[in-house]
Amino acid sequence: MSKGHDDAATGRHTTRRQVLKAGLGAGAALGVAAAAGHAGAAQGDPAILELPSWSTALGDGVAAAPYGKPSEHESHVVRRDVEWLTASRESSVNFTPLHELDGIITPNGLCFERHHSGVAAVDPANYRLMINGLVDRPLVFTMADLKRFPRENHVYFLECAANSGMEWRGAQLNGCQFTHGMVHCVMYTGVRLAHVLEEAGLKTNAKWIMPEGADAAAMNRSIPMEKALGDCLLAFKMNGEALRPEQGYPLRLVVPGWEGNMWVKWIRRIEVGDEPWHAREETSKYTDLLADGRSRRFTWVMDCKSVITSPSPQAPITHGRGRTVVTGLAWSGHGKIKRVDVSLDGGRNWRTARLDGPSLDRALHRFYLDFDWDGSPLYLQSRAIDETGYVQPTKEELRAVRGVNSIYHNNGIQTWAVKSDGSVENVEIS
Repeated sequence: MSKGHDDAATGRHTTRRQVLKAGLGAGAALGVAAAAGHAGAAQGDPAILELPSWSTALGDGVAAAPYGKPSEHESHVVRRDVEWLTASRESSVNFTPLHELDGIITPNGLCFERHHSGVAAVDPANYRLMINGLVDRPLVFTMADLKRFPRENHVYFLECAANSGMEWRGAQLNGCQFTHGMVHCVMYTGVRLAHVLEEAGLKTNAKWIMPEGADAAAMNRSIPMEKALGDCLLAFKMNGEALRPEQGYPLRLVVPGWEGNMWVKWIRRIEVGDEPWHAREETSKYTDLLADGRSRRFTWVMDCKSVITSPSPQAPITHGRGRTVVTGLAWSGHGKIKRVDVSLDGGRNWRTARLDGPSLDRALHRFYLDFDWDGSPLYLQSRAIDETGYVQPTKEELRAVRGVNSIYHNNGIQTWAVKSDGSVENVEIS
């Protein structure tokens, strides 16, 4: 007796042999389609002809990984640091592997970290947020208190002011992860800071706030009241789950479009005042030193920027000549990205890239450019334009205004040199 099944729609009885025959026919059709896409022929390929272990033995049950984790074959996709960049492990930074990602959302486990005194391990049961200073009613909130305010969800990018900071004097670090990986983009869930401040009642002379972290550095920054009452959030979730400890668990400040050090993590206090505090992080740090020795202060907004994530030094072209996908990310602290141009010849000629996926205010935007590579060397560049009309500058244009003494706010156009063997190197065009 043959094994098979009845098709309710046609009334036909199909045998296992017929199914296999049909499958082989479909496979042949797929082979033709794959050939059109320059994939290899399947004839003689053990990966097609031999049943692998995962098809012949039972796999893990649902309890094997209750929280889930990436495939073991993706174990190389991790945050990485550069040990010599910082003085200690506690005051350190690691980088998002942008070259391994697609779309616009960064997985929580891959969002870069920057700490000034290590990760504060805060017990949410003992967590408190204090509001004091120029308010009618100094208040202390528990997490339960805060979660009773109206909640909102927003997708925002977060970029460290020092992202690309090593490149001011020339090409330094050979990887998109290391030159541009201090940026990530997630959906934050939280409550408006304005609701909490209004609960405390602001004095008429309240013009600034100073959020302070619960870490050993007591990280703090001055923020003008207009921004605080505008779009700032007190966030307790990212991409639907509780904040990761390294991202400020249980509560952090979200300051959309502004430099990352102002997004105070493990926030424990907000002081309200009538002028900025000019604390260490906004005087000796996080100011832009100009060529003549003066510093720009209060450069909060992250200007329009883009980078090609693949091909890049850690993501070379491995398939040889033919159809090639160039992809990257663009973002602006002033709003949405309007257009991204891509050059294959170091800025001589530009092609308009295809923006794909959600296009959100002050979020990462994904772009693609598909072209046939003939194996010639390339000088890949991307140039973003935001909805205000601001055009991402070249590094030379940026240096003409800013000099080379700064660390922060380097949004110059990045160049990747693609060699004929598909390898890629960080270079500059002069």
